[in-house]
Amino acid sequence: MSYLDLTTPTHKTWDAFVAEFPGSSILQTTCWGRLKADFGWNWEIVALGRKRAPTAGALVLYKQLPLKLGTIAYVPRGPLVAWDDEAQLSALLQNISASARRHRAWALWMEPERLDKPVIRQQLPAFGFRSSPTHIQPPRTILVDLAVSEEEILTRMKSKTRYNIRYAERQGITVRQGSVEDAALYYGLMAKTGQRNEFGIHSETYYRRVLELFLPPGNAALLIAEVEAEPVAAIIVFTWGEKAWYMYGASADQHRNKMPTYALQWAAIKWAQARGCTTYDLWGVPDYNEEILEDEFTERSDGLWGVYRFKRGFGGQVVRFAGLWEKVLNPLYPLARKAQQRASRGR
Repeated sequence: MSYLDLTTPTHKTWDAFVAEFPGSSILQTTCWGRLKADFGWNWEIVALGRKRAPTAGALVLYKQLPLKLGTIAYVPRGPLVAWDDEAQLSALLQNISASARRHRAWALWMEPERLDKPVIRQQLPAFGFRSSPTHIQPPRTILVDLAVSEEEILTRMKSKTRYNIRYAERQGITVRQGSVEDAALYYGLMAKTGQRNEFGIHSETYYRRVLELFLPPGNAALLIAEVEAEPVAAIIVFTWGEKAWYMYGASADQHRNKMPTYALQWAAIKWAQARGCTTYDLWGVPDYNEEILEDEFTERSDGLWGVYRFKRGFGGQVVRFAGLWEKVLNPLYPLARKAQQRASRGR
């Protein structure tokens, strides 16, 4: 069997492949597929190689369009492929496209976990993809290097961030690991955060399902900051292979001046490092180059600007991934996309 042949790995085999593949993402795991399946998506694995030894592949999500007219196919933070192997890349993208067509997809969306460099902007158009001005996952983020000592991680932080970590400790902030039973607690904090900062949040059922899927195998931690046993902030962090991600965070209105969120991030960094992670992804900052970010963050608080002020203090590197790429599979898709964009601007 050729390393380019289509295969169907078991869930266990695929997840092991994701853990070992350089530059992979937790959004490519079967756990993520199972999570999204509980909230309106279908999913499948399209892979090349042998059943017990895949060489490339992707988790593909499918969202039903209104009136059951078809679907949208979406590859979150994938595919996992040797981008410099033209034969492998071609074989995989052809198989993903064929699978999307079988699912009556109007378009195939991909957001590769690959840095935004000229080479990828030259590769993907050759396979029928075009860069989209919109995105689903934040294309720009901050990566903290964990392949150094705790002392070096602290040294690389902004001095104010180091101070706030120690200040939180002096103020009596303690951090404990939560469990699935703390889902309601987390949601309560999340609801307060969404109301205070005016952004939408998932349902309590969603966060509970996240914890049910990722906590038991040790691929996530719910970290809860407390003041005298009173929960005041919490975050959910994930790990798969050698990378960790901070995706969800919440805080109460009270005791914010005691810097519990700094204590949580430091606890998350130490938790991820203890699990062998070498990179910590802070997941999302405004999509501007670093010069603009540094020039404007003191004056702006809209969108992700507020979190950039916080995240920049942890001493990581600002990077941008390739963003959303789309391939038209139904001639009506461009018209539907334009109508959707006009409707969004009119809200």
